[in-house]
Amino acid sequence: MKQTIVTLDMEGVLVPEIWIAVAEKTGIEGLRRTTRDEPDYDVLMRYRLDLLDQHNLLLSDIQEVIATLSPLPGAKSFLDELRTLTQVIILSDTFEQFAQLLMRQLDWPTLFCHRLVVENDKIVNYQLRQPDQKRKSVAALKSLDYKVIAAGDSYNDTTMLIEADKGFLFKAPENVIREFPQFPAETEYDKLMARFRAELD
Repeated sequence: MKQTIVTLDMEGVLVPEIWIAVAEKTGIEGLRRTTRDEPDYDVLMRYRLDLLDQHNLLLSDIQEVIATLSPLPGAKSFLDELRTLTQVIILSDTFEQFAQLLMRQLDWPTLFCHRLVVENDKIVNYQLRQPDQKRKSVAALKSLDYKVIAAGDSYNDTTMLIEADKGFLFKAPENVIREFPQFPAETEYDKLMARFRAELD
């Protein structure tokens, strides 16, 4: 019987979408575009970096917005319970400089994510930890002889779900659910927990 490990996406699953919150605060509508809309992450990030430059938006401005955010209702207790049952790793396409403020509120779960390149508070570029890091992380965990159960909500989670031994969509938009009908879709934490428990038994 293999040991099990769970990998979860962060934004949209445990915490609000950071870029959407920034869009709402700044009025920059283009920042509402997320991985739910754009499957190509580099295209999306280049677009965001251009917008930040145009509007002279600094890292500290974004961190101010993030500091006002809280985990989604029920996320903390869901994660607390899940971590009593199995090891959990958050696999996110966010950045260390963004996630820290939210990870503190979730009692510092393990997080694999990317890093922004910042000069004098200006975000000038980004560094992927590695391309397709969610899928590769799951593949690496499987190579360590773990059974991997995964959940996410966006296009950039689907390679992770495909690679996992069992994948679930959670709070996913209709377009993603429609394009990936092979993954059971849930919208409530207790339903997702029941799915995980069934896989862990």
